[in-house]
Amino acid sequence: MATTDHVIPVKDERPMELASLPPSQGIEAFKDIVFGSAAGMAGKVIEYPFDTVKVRLQSQPNDRPLLYNGPLDCFRKSIRADGLRGLYRGISAPMAGAAIENSCLFFSYRIAQDVLKATLYSSSDSLPFSALLISGAASGSITSLALTPIELIKCKMQVPVESGGKPPGPLTLIASVFRQDGFLGFWRGQLGTLIRETGGGTAWFGSYEGVSHFFRGYSASPSDVEISSDQTSIPVYQQMIAGATAGISYNFLFYPADTIKSRMQTEDVSQTATNGERKTFWNVAKTLWKQQGLRGMYRGCGITCGRSAPSSAFIFTVYEGLRSYFG
Repeated sequence: MATTDHVIPVKDERPMELASLPPSQGIEAFKDIVFGSAAGMAGKVIEYPFDTVKVRLQSQPNDRPLLYNGPLDCFRKSIRADGLRGLYRGISAPMAGAAIENSCLFFSYRIAQDVLKATLYSSSDSLPFSALLISGAASGSITSLALTPIELIKCKMQVPVESGGKPPGPLTLIASVFRQDGFLGFWRGQLGTLIRETGGGTAWFGSYEGVSHFFRGYSASPSDVEISSDQTSIPVYQQMIAGATAGISYNFLFYPADTIKSRMQTEDVSQTATNGERKTFWNVAKTLWKQQGLRGMYRGCGITCGRSAPSSAFIFTVYEGLRSYFG
């Protein structure tokens, strides 16, 4: 009769290792909101006078001679009429908008990356550049929903007031928009903002990540060719160059959508289409193209890119600095 050997299991005496827990999403979200808000408001103070000039150039009426021959002419006439204070008129709404926009951008950019890592990639892997572009697009499209109402009030406040008239305040304009167009009226121009922010978010984060990776390439090993945001920081001057490149890319590539949006948001309510309805995004685009062509689509683009370079450089540098300092 054959005997069977019984193997007695040996108890593993090694201590059990607990899986490391991911960082608190609540803390990370709080950092994105606070740091993004601080960076956005600081950048807005720098860029706002240039943004006012841009809106005034974009919103010149089609049926009358141009009020301004260019950015410098607009600066000169605006300061002569209202002083430097006039160029900062309406900054309260965009200051709030800058805080909301940048906190939402950085927060949703990180969340989009986390979702991609959880669904398509390993959480421990660095995301490829294409995934970073998708994250930037998602971040911009989400942000556009919060940004359109704020930009609507901002653009209305930036348009020059008729001689002798008193410029309306933000609360007056909010009440006026609600009375004329209802709650959904605050999202007039949403399609333009969506196009600008979705494409712009892709360009903004993509340019910053790409240029940052280019600078890291000098110190990285030859085998390290993957572009990822999860890498060591770069010197401040390189962050500023990457941020400036991001700002120019964001504004130049999708500037026509912003021009159309500004014209929609600053038109007089009494100006309606021939069928008695408010002009749509495509109506405004076709009219502008027929009357002024590509030049009209890009009116004010030069000054916009010029102010966005230092502003965006400052935003990324402040955000990265706060992230580095506070962990």
